[in-house]
Amino acid sequence: MRELIVSLDAIAALIGQASGPAPAGASGFDLGAVTTLAELAGADAVRIGLREELRPIGEADVALLRRVARGLELRIGLAHGLLKPALEARPDRAILHGDAWERSGASQPLDLRTQGAELQTFLRTLDDAGIESVLVVEPEIEAVKAAHGLGARTIEIYTGATVDLPGAERDAALERIGDAARLARKLRLEVSLGGGLDARRASALLEAAPAAVRVCVGRAFVARSLLVGVDRSVRDLRAHLA
Repeated sequence: MRELIVSLDAIAALIGQASGPAPAGASGFDLGAVTTLAELAGADAVRIGLREELRPIGEADVALLRRVARGLELRIGLAHGLLKPALEARPDRAILHGDAWERSGASQPLDLRTQGAELQTFLRTLDDAGIESVLVVEPEIEAVKAAHGLGARTIEIYTGATVDLPGAERDAALERIGDAARLARKLRLEVSLGGGLDARRASALLEAAPAAVRVCVGRAFVARSLLVGVDRSVRDLRAHLA
């Protein structure tokens, strides 16, 4: 069965905006409870992002999630200061993304042309620690080839720039995502999808890229949870990924 990953970053952003700055590692909200509810409802893992400034998520929050979550993904940029907390937390997967962040808080894909040397260092370090690395890449064949050339085993095709395109542009983008996913599977890379997804968009993307074994949903999961609760939100998403 295809895996569902729910990102908790939007919860951290909402609380941070409502309550203002908090000491690093003291977010003041119960990520552990949300994690437990999500996993009981059918989520395979939760994802959280860690930034160099350790806000709004700190190392203590990550340590809590590691204790509570059956499956934990930690999203980090290529900052060497983030390697230590990642190694200490020992997530099931480390999601490596580009330097930029969207206003929504979502990460951008890696620039594999300029970040290759740094990436290889991260890949070796994480692999030596027994932590699976996932590279966030553009939905392009050349990006898939570059990731394979760097020794990656798993990629996440970034879908955030695709989901709101109109008509023919969207159809062409879906075709590119499908081509990238098919090539990745031929190269024996595991494929995830992530970026701007909700149940409807995820279904359309999975039709284009059925090779994807994992889907990450963030802000849409949190928005739906505010209306119907975490349990129902996860179950609705789970139904669309069957």
